Amino acid sequence: MSHQPIWDASRHTLGVTELDHAHQEFIKQVAALIAATDAEFPALFQVLISHTRDHFMAEGRLMREARYQGLAMHEGEHHRVLGELQQLNRTLKRGRLPLVRAFVKQGLPEWFDTHLAMMDGALVAHLKKSAEKQG
Repeated sequence: MSHQPIWDASRHTLGVTELDHAHQEFIKQVAALIAATDAEFPALFQVLISHTRDHFMAEGRLMREARYQGLAMHEGEHHRVLGELQQLNRTLKRGRLPLVRAFVKQGLPEWFDTHLAMMDGALVAHLKKSAEKQG
C-alpha cells in the first residue's frame, strides 16, 4: 500500500484544531518535498524540520497542560523522529540527496500515519475526556 502524503479527513482528522492544522501543514510540506526539484529540496527540508520542531513543542505543551500519562513515551517518539530528521539533514549536506528523498517519500508518510493513529489518537482521547470532566 502506497502512503501518498494526501490529507485524508476521515483518517487524519483528530478534532483538535491545533493538531489538525499542524498535521495538514506537515502533509502539505511532505508533498512539496516530493515534488521539489533537487535545487529546491534542501531549503524545503529545513522548513519541514523547523515546522516539525514547533509542532512537537506545541503538542508537548498540550500534553503537559492535560497531565497526559503517555507524555514520556509520546515525547520520546518526537525526539527520535526529530533526531532522525536532523541526521538526514546532515546526510543531505553531504550531498546524498537520493537517500533523503527516498525517506521523505516512503518513511515519513508511513511514520506519520502510524504516529497519528496510535500516539496522537490516544492523546486526543485523553484531551476529550479531561475536557468533559471540566465541562
